Amino acid sequence: MKMRRRAVWLLAWAALAAIAFAISQRFLAPPIRASAAADLTDWPVSGGTDANTHYSPLTEINARNVGDLKEAWMLDTGETGGLETTPLMVDGVIYAYTPTQKVIALDAVTSKLLWKFDSGIVGTRPARAVAFWRNSEDKSDKRILAGVMNYVYELNADTGKPIQAFGDGGRIDLREGLGRDPAQQSLVMTSPGVIYRDLLIVGDATPEALPAPPGDIRAYDIRSGKMRWTFHTIPHPGELGYETWPKDAWTYSGAANNWMGMSVDQKQGIVYAPTGSAATDWYGADRTGDDLYADTLLALDAATGKRLWHFQGVHHDTWDRDFPAPPALFTMHRDGQDIPAVVQTTKQGFLYVFDRLTGKPLFPIEERPVQISSVPGEVSARTQPFPLKPAPFARQQLTEDDLTSRTPEAHAWAVDRFRELISKGQFTPIGTTRETIIFPSADGGGEWGGPALDPETNTLYVNSNEFVHTESLSPVDGSGGRKTYLGACASCHGQTLEGVPPSIPSLVNIQERLTPEQIVAVVKSGKGRMPAYPGIDEQRLKALISYLINGEPNDAKRTGPATYGSNGYHRFYDPDGYPANSFPWGTLNAINLNTGEYLWKIPFGEYPELVAKGLKNTGSENYGGPLVTRGGLLVIGATVFDNKLRILDKATGKLLWEKVLPFPVNATPMTYEAGGRQFIVVACGGEGRNPRASTGGIYYAFALPR
Repeated sequence: MKMRRRAVWLLAWAALAAIAFAISQRFLAPPIRASAAADLTDWPVSGGTDANTHYSPLTEINARNVGDLKEAWMLDTGETGGLETTPLMVDGVIYAYTPTQKVIALDAVTSKLLWKFDSGIVGTRPARAVAFWRNSEDKSDKRILAGVMNYVYELNADTGKPIQAFGDGGRIDLREGLGRDPAQQSLVMTSPGVIYRDLLIVGDATPEALPAPPGDIRAYDIRSGKMRWTFHTIPHPGELGYETWPKDAWTYSGAANNWMGMSVDQKQGIVYAPTGSAATDWYGADRTGDDLYADTLLALDAATGKRLWHFQGVHHDTWDRDFPAPPALFTMHRDGQDIPAVVQTTKQGFLYVFDRLTGKPLFPIEERPVQISSVPGEVSARTQPFPLKPAPFARQQLTEDDLTSRTPEAHAWAVDRFRELISKGQFTPIGTTRETIIFPSADGGGEWGGPALDPETNTLYVNSNEFVHTESLSPVDGSGGRKTYLGACASCHGQTLEGVPPSIPSLVNIQERLTPEQIVAVVKSGKGRMPAYPGIDEQRLKALISYLINGEPNDAKRTGPATYGSNGYHRFYDPDGYPANSFPWGTLNAINLNTGEYLWKIPFGEYPELVAKGLKNTGSENYGGPLVTRGGLLVIGATVFDNKLRILDKATGKLLWEKVLPFPVNATPMTYEAGGRQFIVVACGGEGRNPRASTGGIYYAFALPR
């Protein structure tokens, strides 16, 4: 009897505690720590702080009054092309990009344009944020570090004028200092560099097929622009990890690059840099070995670039499983201890959590045997790491029971198509006879927007894509032109030139749309998501153009040794253009990082035309991350098809407010206080993934009525 009473008492106590927690989350604002309060009135870093948590302690807009939120101002850049930018706000001034990578400064209260910097270079790749530096000795010395394609410009934050002492007349060229001919290197800066004292630390985006430059992480002097240190992600002779590549790989291989940005522990002087896969993405016969430091979370001494520890998430990657976003830094609370921690999201939906000082896993990770590739020349890794907790935030294997039920016809089609494919879960080798299912897709799981992390509760919020793509390999043979195409272009456009419109255009009959000279310009300079390929010499370029326009000669013969290339990125979509797997196609997840347990998980995103037919809560493709506030809010756009900005109750996932905007909101929101008001600002412009939507470039600010 006593035990039963005790159990009832404990249950009642637990229920009251849960109610109290929910009330505190929704209605009470815990005291703000002095170290955080002043800093986060502004938004000086793309992730809110160097810890990259996308968190704000502001509480003026909260769960009680968010229904009153109204548009405070709107700034239309007048450009198309889309936006992925998270603006910064410092000292009452917003710093952001236009779609063509002009840098703008706005009054944070009124949106009045204060200055605009035009480099003269038309940016064609995403620009996700600028970086801000303030001189610790002279507070009036404020500078903006802005990537524009392969250049980094340093601008006076008050005037927008280039600082001439930095590099060459105010800019540095990231193609230089790689140990290779700068003119032959193709790279762009899509994510902002990070600041440590008087250093700008940067990565860059490179092609995913050879030729590609190495993914060196580099630090530059803020004042002079001179390079201060380099970390080779493809190790040179004598460096740790050199033995995990062929001996000369550092001279020819590429990528293993930090395109997604970094986080910094300013107190400990550590920069955390995730990397992507090595080139070429889908076939690695020329990079046999584990390929350190591709697909790796690196902890580097921020002052020197020295490796402190590392964790490789995929050995010898042939699935394009880049770490997609900067990690978030936090303090884990476990068994009465405070542990400095770092959490990394992944494309496959894994979460990895480490002691950020030592690299020790804070939840178990298990190396498991995996299937070995049978493709000639390929030497795949025999084991891969699997975190045991938290559970993956995306599904890990597609079965026949997981196919669409949207309509009976779509389901029947999906079943027939599924039976033609190979589906055995993560790390299944890509073969040559049948297409292999990649689930989540290479655009799936966590994406470049990254997570938000509430340091008050250690709750991680991450949005996820749950659709499928398929891959297969074929020999790269034929004429020189076809061989160049298969090596550099087919992984996106496919071996039959079909592409995946609209995001990857078809090249069939390209001569009807572009002249040979225009095709050459695109290959050399890049366009949209396509990187430049200046490393293709004139002879091979001429042969490539001939192949694109005229096709394969009848007497074509294989040139060089047999290698293998991708047959193209094919989405597993039904004939009506919707994912052929079951709902949800996108999710939003809340995970307690102290325990590794899920607090809630909901479908995320809609297709308006399906909603009109009564089909809700399907989830959808989404890019851009969330913002979390002490006021109890989770703010997120990201969804590709419904153009919505949503605000949810962070404790429950309940929708509190939403707004339909003219374009998809594929950028991470930010918030700040200026002029006595809290503003929530987001870039609206899409990024070209919705075939039925145009692109633009508008910034919206929302606030409570005065």
